[in-house]
Amino acid sequence: MSSKRRRPRDEAIHGCSHCGAFRLLSAFVFAVLVLAHTPVVSAHGTTATGGLAHGHGTFLALGGLGVIAATIVYKRIGRLSPTAALSGVFVGLVMTALGAILFEALSPETTYSGATMPFPRSWYLPLALSVGFLVIVASLVIGRLRWPTRPRYSFLGILAGLWIAYPYLLPGNASDSHPLGYAIVLGTPILVGYVVWKDVGTVLRSVLRDRAARWFGIGVGIVVALFFVSITGYLSFFPEEGLPHERVVVVLPAIYQLVTWPTLEVYLPHVPLFVAISPGQLIVVGLLSTLVGLNAAVIARHWRVEERAGMTQSTAGAGAIVGSCTCGCCGPLVAKVAVLSAGPSIAAPLYWVFVDTASPLSALFIVASIVLFVGSLVYSVETARQSGESTAVIPAD
Repeated sequence: MSSKRRRPRDEAIHGCSHCGAFRLLSAFVFAVLVLAHTPVVSAHGTTATGGLAHGHGTFLALGGLGVIAATIVYKRIGRLSPTAALSGVFVGLVMTALGAILFEALSPETTYSGATMPFPRSWYLPLALSVGFLVIVASLVIGRLRWPTRPRYSFLGILAGLWIAYPYLLPGNASDSHPLGYAIVLGTPILVGYVVWKDVGTVLRSVLRDRAARWFGIGVGIVVALFFVSITGYLSFFPEEGLPHERVVVVLPAIYQLVTWPTLEVYLPHVPLFVAISPGQLIVVGLLSTLVGLNAAVIARHWRVEERAGMTQSTAGAGAIVGSCTCGCCGPLVAKVAVLSAGPSIAAPLYWVFVDTASPLSALFIVASIVLFVGSLVYSVETARQSGESTAVIPAD
């Protein structure tokens, strides 16, 4: 009798937590739309950013981090259910990503001359070949010693080494359109998908049957994708000076990740909106955001079943959040932070080493992020198996 009376009350509390999270997310989406359309005021004589500055982005990003921290604390002390906590974390991630985008878009632009390079550009060739060769050899040796029955790990490492060394394997501009370059880019998501399907496919199917975990992973993946394309300049709501006042739709060849791709560029001055789309961009951004989303879904799954995550899951969660900020796209953000805090003398070496597209370390960020996400996903799932944690989809609330 008492259990029948208690159930409606529990459902009411659970529903209220969902309503609160939905209202908070709806309010934030409305704020995003308002911020996105503030540049329209520039057509009437005000500033191009509608009064926004990079300080607003900093404030918003710090507020998002505060929301995430507060949500985790409240969950640990039992004041929030796992599902409500996931909603709070998601809202905090959206705020942090939007703050970082605003900071990068509204920070003062800095130009760098060749005289500020920490070493000659001629060093790029031996640096790329040596780093790529070391990655290939290390992948073969470690794969043979550590995972002799899983050669797919060695193949993934070899592909990562080729990704780093490829731009300097062929002379001149021949690498811009060579079939080997396209094979490396197109083969990466295929090999990654095979590794994920082979090692964690069964567990992921079980995880994704949990509706809350599935939508949390999808939401985080979308946020990461928007963050990536915004930071790299392929999506912008803040028009630059010198752009035309009429609509522009054009397809141009552009080098993105090793080789040349046809890139569709659309500029709508009345929104304002600039977006560029290419097959290479869709492959890289889609792969990174999918891997981050799968990691997020696994973390949400453990929260949902109220299992003690331990160091393994907390490490995977930190890797999914921190790793998403090391995907090459954050190089310009780091450089701008250095400019504002210590001046161009410190930012210039960061730019030439990590941001310059000709630098082999800029490609290293991409492949390291891919390996990080795949490794954290496989490691967290296999550790859960060894510890005997349940993978059955049961609600925790």
